[in-house]
Amino acid sequence: MDFKKHIAANIKAGDLSRDEIYAMLALPPNTEMGDFALPCFKLAKTMRKAPALIAEELKNAYPADDKLVSEVSAVNGYLNFKIDRAFWAKETLGEVLEKRDRYGASDEGKGKTVCIDYSSVNIAKPFHIGHLSTTVLGSALYKLHKFLGYTPVGINHLGDYGTQFGKLISAYKRWGKKEDIEEGGLRALNALYVRFHEEAEKDESLNDEARAYFKKIEDKDEECVALFEWFKQLTLKDVGKIYELLDVHFDSWAGESFYNDKMQPVIDELTEKGLLVESEGAKIVDLEAYGMPPCIILRSDGASLYATRDIAAAIYRKNTYDFYKCLYVVAYQQNLHFKQFFKVLELMGKEWAKDLVHVAYGMVSLEEGSMSTRKGRVVYLKDVIDKCVEKALSIIAEKNPSLENKEEIAKTVGVGAVIFGALYNNKIKDITFSYDKVLNFEGETSCYVQYTCARANSVLAKGGRAQGFAAENILPQEFEVVKQLSEFPSVLKDALDKYEPSYIARYAVDLAQKYNKFYFDCKILNAQEQEKNFRLALTEATLITLKNALSLLGIGVPEKM
Repeated sequence: MDFKKHIAANIKAGDLSRDEIYAMLALPPNTEMGDFALPCFKLAKTMRKAPALIAEELKNAYPADDKLVSEVSAVNGYLNFKIDRAFWAKETLGEVLEKRDRYGASDEGKGKTVCIDYSSVNIAKPFHIGHLSTTVLGSALYKLHKFLGYTPVGINHLGDYGTQFGKLISAYKRWGKKEDIEEGGLRALNALYVRFHEEAEKDESLNDEARAYFKKIEDKDEECVALFEWFKQLTLKDVGKIYELLDVHFDSWAGESFYNDKMQPVIDELTEKGLLVESEGAKIVDLEAYGMPPCIILRSDGASLYATRDIAAAIYRKNTYDFYKCLYVVAYQQNLHFKQFFKVLELMGKEWAKDLVHVAYGMVSLEEGSMSTRKGRVVYLKDVIDKCVEKALSIIAEKNPSLENKEEIAKTVGVGAVIFGALYNNKIKDITFSYDKVLNFEGETSCYVQYTCARANSVLAKGGRAQGFAAENILPQEFEVVKQLSEFPSVLKDALDKYEPSYIARYAVDLAQKYNKFYFDCKILNAQEQEKNFRLALTEATLITLKNALSLLGIGVPEKM
């Protein structure tokens, strides 16, 4: 039940609507003051009274027969409300135990398609730690939109176009062997790519050769196209293993090359609408009036750029999916690029340009420092995952050596640690990845949340599921868990509205902390029958909600740890 909505409906404050009052209701810093509070300071101007007097008047006018609100008080300009604890607990636990893995879900997005462009790996380049944020952030947004009733379309906009493929063909024909590449996969290809750049610094003609090979790909040269397709298949096979580990899925793999034959109509339309002008031999859209540099559509040699392909891709996606929103999960370094091509689409008269959203995020690096594919300074994501799984296995072997399926549990814990480490902080922050930090069973980590789930599983295995429950004489520790459980649906809504899965990650840690305090402070299995049933219900509801939260982030939950 939405208690804020219930309270807002019973408050009459001047000309304010129910929705306006609802928006003003806040959460007090601690539950001793109340469960909800209406600050009356903003009302002073329109109601021409002191906030404290307004709060007192609203308290006296609040319906005395409201059985859901157990107490209304006016304190220093705030109107505070306490909800009847027993009712709150009965409503919340009843809903969680009834809906189970659908608790928190809704149909708010029914009939609305949301395109989500994420991960977007480059063909023939390794899947490294820098790809982590876009991949897991996009995947979490995909899962969240689906959970709230939207139809998400996951798009992996592959980087499969550009001179780098000419460089790779040049390097392969000069120094590569098919059997070495088949065996070594992307790492062997990357070694060739690094060698090309080292050699090109000594011999500039190599870059001309690379451009010539790329032109051959564009001209459909049989040998060059075959090599490019081979590189592409090797890449998809390699990254597919990572996606499987991270529980990441896509509905479309249409990359940059897919839009080659879709760019000319864009150029024609820009020309017809008088938006395309020549500048130093290049064709641009002048954005000076909007405080931006020009958006280059065609270089002086006639070659297209990222903006050209992204405009064509946006139009294709609108025509194909008729999206409600189209999200681009790309690092904040590309802020200007997205502002530019969004503006060009707007100037083209595409009213849906307002539905394009750049979900910007910060960079991920390791404590060892920055990376460069060209110079061979790359930290492979698979190595990071393997190291986390290995470390998780050593911790499990130390703490619970007799645990069955240790390897599988370590995999779930290690992979979860990598995902959670990238999603726990606000997405716009740069992250320095630390193995010790993400695998801490005591800190604000997925390991801690997973361990709490294992603890709840153990309690339920010994005590069984609650056979009905009565919510009476609720202790503060119990109520803190109930209240946290009740907030899950609104947390999901906030996470979706702000494209911020970190809200879900932080919620899971908060719920785990509150449950663990309850677990240590209150007897469960040795309590009186009525208390025992209520506490078992509270335990089961916590387990359900934690599993739902972690699932939306792409993280599994072992039965035991």
